Amino acid sequence: MKKQSNKVGENPVSRGRHESQCRICAHPKRDEIEEAFITWSSLAQIAKKYSVSRDGVYRHAHVFGLTGQRRRNIRAALERIIEKAGEVEVNAAAVVSAASAYARINSRGEWVERTETVNLNAIFERMSLAELEAYAKDGVLPSWFTEAVGATASDSQEAENDR
Repeated sequence: MKKQSNKVGENPVSRGRHESQCRICAHPKRDEIEEAFITWSSLAQIAKKYSVSRDGVYRHAHVFGLTGQRRRNIRAALERIIEKAGEVEVNAAAVVSAASAYARINSRGEWVERTETVNLNAIFERMSLAELEAYAKDGVLPSWFTEAVGATASDSQEAENDR
């Protein structure tokens, strides 16, 4: 099976044939319809507002490569969820989840896991001789350690799950 592409010019659908039969191509508000699709407006709302069919919107989007643009613009959908948080009854977990997902998606619509590294050698160099001895003997870290590193195992969910 040949892989189909959503890029304009590489699509096996005849653009000329599509344009001659497509209600969206001939629609006076074509740009608004395309923008609404790309920014994750509801297909039902687009169809109703512009008197077009949902299937027609999908066909048009496929021919012109709008589906790929829509996927890369997932941040717009998440922004809508976050903005509506104050207007509708949602639980906090849904809002936090949407905000967390939003923070992990870059401008190209790619999911990016943020990572942080800590140079433990620098931390140990900062410790006094008494702090080093206390750590070696009892595993006790200095009080400033959590400020330098952030959450430790005792602050994490891991520790809660171990209980």
